[in-house]
Amino acid sequence: MYAISVVAELTGVDPQSLRLYERRGLLTPARTQGGTRRYSDNDVARLQRIIELVDAGINIAGIAQILNLQDRNTDLQTHNSDLKSENARLRSADSAAGPIPTPAAKNRKQ
Repeated sequence: MYAISVVAELTGVDPQSLRLYERRGLLTPARTQGGTRRYSDNDVARLQRIIELVDAGINIAGIAQILNLQDRNTDLQTHNSDLKSENARLRSADSAAGPIPTPAAKNRKQ
């Protein structure tokens, strides 16, 4: 966890901009009980992405939309991966149980 001054030095972003990004919802650093901001490695990585977008000429509102869409995309990819794993597990359990007899197959046995 990093203090705002350390993050500012690491990234070259002044503390005022960091506070602005927080007010606009682009960053959400943790807070100590005393209210001091504490930035995680994930916050710093997200800030690097914000810096790239600012350098590309995108305004704060646009950056917010891009970050929200990227977050949503990541969530969907994770969910899709979970569903694929569950599907594979169910298929494996199905094949281990053998084929399910159909009504026609039951009638032939009689």
